[in-house]
Parts: sequence; structure tokens; C-alpha cells
Amino acid sequence: MNVAAIGWLATAVFASSYAFRQPLILKRIQAAAALLWVIYGFAIDAMPVVVANVVVAGAALWSSLTAPRT
Repeated sequence: MNVAAIGWLATAVFASSYAFRQPLILKRIQAAAALLWVIYGFAIDAMPVVVANVVVAGAALWSSLTAPRT
């Protein structure tokens, strides 16, 4: 897979997260997209992209794991 394709895939995964109504699923899909952005950031040697998306992925995963179950 080429580098640009990883970026486009990350964009598509992130955008698709808004199709989900359950916050838990939305957050986990957004975390997955952020992890794809981390891979993309490493591939293009862009540490700001990597760091920003590690923070986003961590926050999304943490909030999805600590969210009250309803």
C-alpha cells in the first residue's frame, strides 16, 4: 500500500465514524483512524502528525474504556 493510500484510508475511517450513533463505537473508530494517521505520520516523517494522533487515539481509547455502560 502506498503512503498516500494510508492517508486516504485514515480520512475515510475517521469520516465514517460519524455514521455511528453509539458513542463507544464512534470513539473506537476514531481511535483506529488516529492510529492509521500515526502510521501515515511515520511514513512521511512528520512527528507532529504522529504525536497529535497518538494523543487523539489515547484519549479516544481511554474515554471509550471509562465510559459508563448504558
